[in-house]
Amino acid sequence: MGDTLQHLMAGFSVAAMPSNLMVAAIGALVGTIVGMLPGLGPINGVAILMPLAFALKLPPETALILLASVYMGCEFGGRISSILLNVPGDAGAIMTAMDGFPLAKQGLAGVALSLSAWASFAGSLVATIGIVLFAPLLAQWALAFGPAEYFALMCFAFACITGLMGDAPLKAALAAVMGLSLSTVGLDSNSGVYRFTGGDVHLSDGIQFIVVVIGVFSISEILLMLEQHLQSNGIMKVTGRTLFTLKEMAHTWWTTVRSAVVGFVVGVLPGAGATIASAMTYSMEKRLAGSSGKFGEGDIRGLAAPEAANNASAAGSFVPMLTLGVPGSGTTAVMVGALALYNITPGPALFEQNPDLVWGLIASLFVANVMLLFINIPLVGVFARLLQTPNWILVPGILAVSAVGVYSVHATTFDLMLMSVFGVLAYLLRKQGVPMAPLILGFVLGDMMEQNLRRALSMTNGEVGILLESTISKGLWTAAVVMVVVPPLLRWRARHSAKEVAAS
Repeated sequence: MGDTLQHLMAGFSVAAMPSNLMVAAIGALVGTIVGMLPGLGPINGVAILMPLAFALKLPPETALILLASVYMGCEFGGRISSILLNVPGDAGAIMTAMDGFPLAKQGLAGVALSLSAWASFAGSLVATIGIVLFAPLLAQWALAFGPAEYFALMCFAFACITGLMGDAPLKAALAAVMGLSLSTVGLDSNSGVYRFTGGDVHLSDGIQFIVVVIGVFSISEILLMLEQHLQSNGIMKVTGRTLFTLKEMAHTWWTTVRSAVVGFVVGVLPGAGATIASAMTYSMEKRLAGSSGKFGEGDIRGLAAPEAANNASAAGSFVPMLTLGVPGSGTTAVMVGALALYNITPGPALFEQNPDLVWGLIASLFVANVMLLFINIPLVGVFARLLQTPNWILVPGILAVSAVGVYSVHATTFDLMLMSVFGVLAYLLRKQGVPMAPLILGFVLGDMMEQNLRRALSMTNGEVGILLESTISKGLWTAAVVMVVVPPLLRWRARHSAKEVAAS
């Protein structure tokens, strides 16, 4: 422990250099802006700035601090459009919209934004402390996860989705199946066969995430706004309060801590990511709240849980990157590429060969989180005023940002038409009470689930026993069954008890 603290202090001396502080502040601000733009996300933010960092001939530790700050800033910024417009900035912010947007509709946009900023800060802080204390141990634990364990983890994540189903499990299950179906479109990486493309070359690479998420959330939300004939003075009311109270913070305290721990552990698993972490923690907190919760209607715990989890997961993804040389997420994969530009190979030897870089990066995560909190809290009032924008400006603005984000992927009008189709279909489904979050989660997790299943079965020539072979797999399958079976039983018991009371 003493050596760890000494290394951390040395890292703070690197992070506290004026040039590195300035770079961290710039990265945090840029990341927040990029994160709030639907569809861009942290991968694009880091990828855009990586060539700039190399072209400016920044030292490797400074370049990595810049990219890490952008990454954390994007995780902070993704919540803004989720809360204000019901349009997730990236996949990790999908669950934030579940309660964040209802809070904004109740006039509590400022409270939701400030509370989510605090939860994001707390989640990142817990995860960064976890990196300092447990990185080598967790890296060894992550090595125990093979394809079979990852497949079981994906199934457990889908079981957690049942917590989002409420009183309409069939509708939510339908949405999840639709998402899984969409994830199968495109070139099969194993056989090289085109699947469900209809012979259209535009679908050969599959359906892009941004096309689905913008269509399902942004376009359908615009159609709902137009249908409701909202007044021209803005989408919704905004109260004068822009900051959360100590009572509200205390109400979400243990939710934030629990979600941060779970998010960090999930983030350590390469490829698991913030999407799984936020879905798991949202479902967990909804069950823990029981009848006292109003999840999906504007419960602040439903806002704090995914925000703490996805930021903790982002920080946790640095563990496998630094200790094993295995990217923990798509964004850290880009950062591994940045290290390659400097002829630096991440892995176990990195802590010995480049201690200034490693511990400077870890210390910069602490610094960047503090900067992001102080950047985001004062801007809450500015962000909340977006809701006071007249609809004749706001609706075309949302549509323009959405269209630019989708068009920028492949620069083709086909994606714009596909976005519109998804938007109309999502609008019709939402009118029938079908939730969209399971659809997006099914789409995001579907490809990972299929690939890990195939890898596991290929190791045993098709023997399915490998899926239940390890202790980890057995534990995850057991937890998944509990998640699926127990909630309906509890609901049946509650209804049965209510009938007995009424009869008496």
